[in-house]
Amino acid sequence: MISTKGRYAIRILLDLAEHNNGAYIPMKEVAARQEISLKYIEKIMPSLKSAGLIASVHGIGGGYRLTRSPDQYTLWEILKLAEGDLAPVSCLQDNAQPCRRAAECRTLSVWEGYYDLTRKYFSGITLADLMNAPHGGDYVI
Repeated sequence: MISTKGRYAIRILLDLAEHNNGAYIPMKEVAARQEISLKYIEKIMPSLKSAGLIASVHGIGGGYRLTRSPDQYTLWEILKLAEGDLAPVSCLQDNAQPCRRAAECRTLSVWEGYYDLTRKYFSGITLADLMNAPHGGDYVI
């Protein structure tokens, strides 16, 4: 399940993409538009910045902006940063210890298929795709 943190990370980056005018955007503006607590946003931003998805400047005229064009951000990349490992079962997580039952596991292929579908689905959607999607307003889940 995708948590609030993952959904909000997408909303924040989408907001930065949609309001990009070359300047840094204060997070208080994003928080107001997205109706997300500024404190919660401040918990999400460090991982996005350390991964190089956003750049920031402090002080007057400061804020955040994307480091790449919106078509270069996949939802998979964003969700992995915000959520951590998205594997549906522990044996498929990054750096998992090999499962001693994997050879006879009747459900492993189900979980691998589910994980592959999820990864492919979210890897095929970019911020640019979301910007171009028809919508009835500025509301994003």
